[in-house]
Amino acid sequence: MTSKSSRSKDSGAGAAATGPPSRLAGGTLGDSLDTLYAGLNRREHVHPDPLEFLYRYGDGPDREVAGLVASSLAYGRVRQILRSVDDALGRLGPAPGRFAAESSPAELSAALAGFRHRFATGGDLVALLSGTGRLLREHGTLGARFCALVRDTDETVVPGLRAFAAELEGGTGTPGHLLPCPDRGSACKRLHLFLRWMVRRDEVDPGGWDGVSAAKLVVPLDTHMHRISLALGLTGRKSADLVTALEITTAFREFSPEDPVKYDFALTRLGMWKGSDLPEPLRRFAGWADSDGRTQRTMRPT
Repeated sequence: MTSKSSRSKDSGAGAAATGPPSRLAGGTLGDSLDTLYAGLNRREHVHPDPLEFLYRYGDGPDREVAGLVASSLAYGRVRQILRSVDDALGRLGPAPGRFAAESSPAELSAALAGFRHRFATGGDLVALLSGTGRLLREHGTLGARFCALVRDTDETVVPGLRAFAAELEGGTGTPGHLLPCPDRGSACKRLHLFLRWMVRRDEVDPGGWDGVSAAKLVVPLDTHMHRISLALGLTGRKSADLVTALEITTAFREFSPEDPVKYDFALTRLGMWKGSDLPEPLRRFAGWADSDGRTQRTMRPT
């Protein structure tokens, strides 16, 4: 079990990510989560999800930029997210990585003129892609830079993510809410979602950043995952912040030490589960689904 001091240092939030052990800890919950993963972590269950846009591209800058855009816009109603991501990527052309790396701020502005996703504007995306393009020109890929920022001694990706976000913001203008700040204690759900897509490699997550261990990933924490984690006793904290995300990740690490966020996708698809061999709290959430069978996950700009 990770010590209090290391979790507190990693979170940067001034408090240790400690809490009660899961009241379902042990074989029962772990086995159920693995069953859920085996049954629901499948490509056929991805749609509708912004992750699906990454399947258009191979490893490298194109997939990285598509993932960064898709995760940055992953808040609001899912159908609206898909329309906005499709619009943004369509403006960047068939090779979004090359477009970001080779385009001037003026060219980015022209391509994204009139873009809007809820309260995100084309100018916000221009600022994000300007910093992204600079990193691509300097390091070749975003993965090369991120991997260099994650130290072997880091328990999680949080310290590296803090530095990476600061470098992404070093372009033209500011991305605003599209780039949350880990230093402020935010759970940074969308950035951790991006890292899950980039680092993990299985039937759902395409991966590509092999230089970062999946064991260092942090759960992308939103309202829905927080509610499930409270019901399962994985946390007792009422705030869905970074400290809580680290605490939940530590709890999942008991069941999957090398890949603690492996259950994230399956837990958003509980409404598709047809079996009855899950603990009561999971069965209760399985009944909370929309017409697509997706668990009703509110995607908020955290």
